[in-house]
Amino acid sequence: MIEQESALFNAYIRSVIQLCPGISHTAIAYLQQGLSLTELKPKAFYIQAHVVQRQLGFVHHGLLRSFYVDPAGREINVNFISENRYATHYTSFITRTPGNYYFQCLESTVIINLSYDHIQEAYNRHPILERYGRLVAEEVLKFQQKRIESFLFETAEQRYLNFVKEQPELLSRVSLSHLSSYLGIERQTLTRIRQKLARQGF
Repeated sequence: MIEQESALFNAYIRSVIQLCPGISHTAIAYLQQGLSLTELKPKAFYIQAHVVQRQLGFVHHGLLRSFYVDPAGREINVNFISENRYATHYTSFITRTPGNYYFQCLESTVIINLSYDHIQEAYNRHPILERYGRLVAEEVLKFQQKRIESFLFETAEQRYLNFVKEQPELLSRVSLSHLSSYLGIERQTLTRIRQKLARQGF
């Protein structure tokens, strides 16, 4: 188990170095001291709504969806988080306030965790890690902005085509019901879009 954890942690560290080249060995070593592992089965929750997120999660393998529950009781998907991405409600994480989103596994999932307290101490000891934190925040912000603009400026068909282009590997891993919720359309509408595109040879 220790060897398995070490291999998983090394995969995370490689992603840190890729995102933030030039980071020192001592900073990496300190960061690694705070890592922990979470293994979850399909349908299990990594994050619950209305609680403060206390750790940053990096998906080593598996798939989650993040969603909220609207006033009518419907679950509205806002994101799918697969390998090498961060499973985090970043606003809750950095402001220490409860979030409104659930993060639920769609597959068996392994997540590498880094606690808020350890990250803050890492920033104090190794200022270069603040750059890593900023870059993670930028990735989250870019996704959120793109998501907002997709609903403002794109049709449902364009949103679907962009999903296929940008995350083709998820088409076989996400159900049509979950995908239609993410795209903001009814499942029947998504089916019609797919049929239309199929007739066009897409």
